[in-house]
Order: sequence, then C-alpha cells, then structure tokens
Amino acid sequence: MGLLRIMMPPKFQLLAVMAFGVAMLFIENQIQKLEESRAKLDTFSTHLQTLSTFSSYPERTMARHEVREVEQRQTRDSLRDSPALPEIEDLVIIYNRVPKTASTSFTNIAYDLCGKNRFHVLHINTTKNNPVMSLQDQMRFVRNVTSWREMKPGFYHGHVAYLDFTKFGIKGKPVYINIVRDPIERLVSYYYFLRFGDDYRPGLRRRKQGDKKTFDECVSSGGSDCTPEKLWLQIPFFCGHYSECWNVGSRWALEQAKYNLVNEYLLVGVTEELEDFIMMLEAALPRFFRGATELYRTGKKSHLRKTSEKKPPTKESISKLQQSNIWKMENEFYEFALEQFQFVRAHSVREKDGELYLLAQNFFYEKIYPKVN
Repeated sequence: MGLLRIMMPPKFQLLAVMAFGVAMLFIENQIQKLEESRAKLDTFSTHLQTLSTFSSYPERTMARHEVREVEQRQTRDSLRDSPALPEIEDLVIIYNRVPKTASTSFTNIAYDLCGKNRFHVLHINTTKNNPVMSLQDQMRFVRNVTSWREMKPGFYHGHVAYLDFTKFGIKGKPVYINIVRDPIERLVSYYYFLRFGDDYRPGLRRRKQGDKKTFDECVSSGGSDCTPEKLWLQIPFFCGHYSECWNVGSRWALEQAKYNLVNEYLLVGVTEELEDFIMMLEAALPRFFRGATELYRTGKKSHLRKTSEKKPPTKESISKLQQSNIWKMENEFYEFALEQFQFVRAHSVREKDGELYLLAQNFFYEKIYPKVN
C-alpha cells in the first residue's frame, strides 16, 4: 500500500482510500447479515425441536398407554389362567352320584335351594343309565359345562363316571363331590330296589318287579344279581373313563380311584353321616348350600327315599361275600374314603351336647409388606 501511494498521484490516492473504505463497510455489513441469519436459524432450529417435542408427546403418551393396557391384559390373563378356583358366579359342581348312596335325598336338597340361592340344577340322564360316555359325548359334555354361561353357577348330577376335564384342554375345572356307602349295604339296597322300588315313586315298575327271592336266597343259590362282581361299582365311578377302571378286581383301578378321590374331589361324604357331609358343604360352598343343613334337619328331605321290602342279609350271606377279593378291594376303597372324610370333618366341626358346630376361621395374615401408610 505504501508503494502504491508513492507511485500514484494524490488525487488517485484519495479515490483508492475511499474505495477501500466502502469495500470494508460492505464486507462488515455482509458479515453482520450472516450473523443475523445464523441467529435466526438457531432460533428456528430450537423452535423446531420444541415443536417436535410437543408433537411427539401425544404419541409417546399413547404408546405408554398401550403398554399399560398390554401389561394389564397379561395380568388378567395370568390370573384367569391360574389354577385357582374359578369366580364364584362361574362355578360348576358335578355330583357323579353312585346309585343307592342317598343320592336322591341329597340331590333334592339342591333342587329346593336352587331358587333361593340362585343357581341351576341339571340332571345328566344317560341312555340306559350307562355311566361311560362315548368320546364324542365326552367332548360335548365338557364343552357344554364350561361354555354354557346361562347355566352358571350350575350343579350337575347324574350316574356318570368321573371325567377328567384337563384331558380336553380345559383350564377351569368343575368342582367334584360325591357320596359313598358300605359296599354290601349298597348292593343289598340296590337288589331290593330293582324288585320293589321305593317310596319316592312307588307306582313306577322296576326291572325285577315280581321276583320275590330274598337277597339271602340269591346268595345261597349263586344268583347273578348278588355275585361279588355286582359290588364293583364305586371304584369304577371314581376311577373314570379308562378301560382298566371297569375290569372287575383291578388293583390299578382301585389306586386310580383313591388318587382321584384325594386330588380331584372337593369332598366325598358317606351315606351313614350324610348330615355332616351337608354341613361341611354349606360351610365350604355357601353360594350353593346356604340353608342346606337346616333343611335337612327340619324338612322332609332327610331319608327321602327308602327301598321297600328290604330285608337285612344274614351273617352267612355277608361272610360269603366278604371272602371275595372284589369285596376286599371295594371295602378298602370305602374305608379309605371314610377315613379321609373323618379327617376333613375333624378339622372342620366339633360336637357339643350332641350337636355339631362348625369351627371358626383359625388362620389369619400377618407381617404384610410393604407397609401401607
């Protein structure tokens, strides 16, 4: 710049200085504009980020809401699929009643209570009283019992063998109950029932009506209606729909019947202690049996059905039947059921002055954490 000032005339030097100044002002102005534009861009970018944050907020809220719904649905499903007892309004009881065990007396109590306690009673009537269902009927029955919501809560009863609902993919199983009886007493009652009927429907003609032969005469003559094979009934009813259950004298069937009684039945009573059975059911299932004990004690339902013309067997007839392995197995099952029933009863009721009383609740909860303020 110094060299140009020496070579250039003063007039041109002045013009050069002025041009240089204008150029510098222009450059500074452009730099300022660029800085202002950058500031605006930064502000706009921040604004866009803010808008983006606010615009994504509803989506994030919705996503979190959907996650919560999924979690709640999974929780509901896990509770529904748990092996706990079903909701009381969906409860189904199946009483696969063994013939001549006071089943009619007990069932009629359920019929008397169903209107008051708001549940349904349904009789399972099988063709020719066959206790074994075909496979297709098993499927139909399982589907009906589990999906027929209009009939829930429901009390189903009938002379059918135990049916395992879990085999059909059902998670909510019904509650099974039953009553057993001394095997010889049950057979004697059934023998006379086929010939003389009972006082429940006295006008109905029975299959063996007209046969005047006594049970003792049948035993002494080796009749077909009083053979030890006729004792084989309570075991297969509890054993179920397996072929081995109906093989007379099967040890496997006996063990399976015991297993089912303990693991698949809520309560199995005995004919000789029917009132205790009813009282315990009322305590455990009041939704169905509220008022059942009083009805049994004071109503006309106790000992409702009596076989006509029944004569007790002699000691000789009893002894002859007891020599068979079939009786020994059926009696073993009965004694097993009786012991289990008495065990449950001992932990449920007490007797005072000849009256039975239910025990009060004897468990409670403590050390509950975390603490609730």
